[in-house]
Amino acid sequence: MRVLCFDAGSSSLKYGVFEADDNGERELLAESLDVGAAVRDVFARLDGKGIAPEAVGHRIVFGGPHADPVVAQPEVLRELRGYVPIDPLHLPLQLRIVEGVAKLAPALPQVLCFDTAFHRRMPEIAQRFPLPGSIDPLVRRYGYHGLSYEYMVSTLDWTRYQRVVIAHLGNGASLAAVRDGKPVDTTMGFTPLGGIMMGTRPGDIDPGVLLYLLRSGKFTVESLDRLLTEQSGLLGVSGISADMRELLARRNSDAAADLAVQLFVYTIAKFTGAMAVALGGLDLFVFTGGIGENAAEVRGAISAHLDVFDGMETRVIPTKETLMIARHTMRTL
Repeated sequence: MRVLCFDAGSSSLKYGVFEADDNGERELLAESLDVGAAVRDVFARLDGKGIAPEAVGHRIVFGGPHADPVVAQPEVLRELRGYVPIDPLHLPLQLRIVEGVAKLAPALPQVLCFDTAFHRRMPEIAQRFPLPGSIDPLVRRYGYHGLSYEYMVSTLDWTRYQRVVIAHLGNGASLAAVRDGKPVDTTMGFTPLGGIMMGTRPGDIDPGVLLYLLRSGKFTVESLDRLLTEQSGLLGVSGISADMRELLARRNSDAAADLAVQLFVYTIAKFTGAMAVALGGLDLFVFTGGIGENAAEVRGAISAHLDVFDGMETRVIPTKETLMIARHTMRTL
């Protein structure tokens, strides 16, 4: 089977083509476009390379109660449209891509692979908020970047490491605690806004701050949404950029850039302590994602904080979310 995989994130549209037969898996193509690119642009590129997919798989960031990939049926798409208020940053674009494929190539089966599905197997105590039971049951801790974490789990030797923290560090960033290959806890919560500091998102913040900003009359729900999704994190603290490369280049001459980098490192180290408690110790810390894979200075600063964990190892493993999408699509179909 030859599968076209879409991985639409908050800052780019990655896609790839994988082929699998009795001889194993092969990556035929891996490219990235601007996040606003149209589906027809991808198919035009495939046509130009003589690649004809037999199925399409999609990364869908929020999957609600779904713990496994599903075929893109009309009733599932209706359900997901109802979740747009939970993840307005990713879901509208990702659903448009699914719909665009259906119009361009209606005969191709499509499979939806959810970033939240991996974490649905966490213990109930890790998924529950301390809110009344009468609150909407959809309001719980979901966690994200699940496809990335699934790939990491598939690569690790679980006879050697039992207690692992995986750090997916990019424009969006989170940590996952994994014991013996099973999810135990994670930093993101109900939405991709929570947890550690990110490129333009603040991570965890006292909810009283949000109430204060709304009561002050200076923010509406819409402007507060923009503050939290587009104007905070590395960009908000530095006042310069959400790009870690630029901040690292300027941190010696710009105090705000240096503070943004330090705060990013500190929050990751602090949350790692919480993940280690959930695991009962820490054997391995894995870096992945754009920052995790490429910013050695950031890795070194985080690792210096983690010296308190005797015997802990660190590794850098490039993530392959599109490969996980291909595998899930093939298995589902």
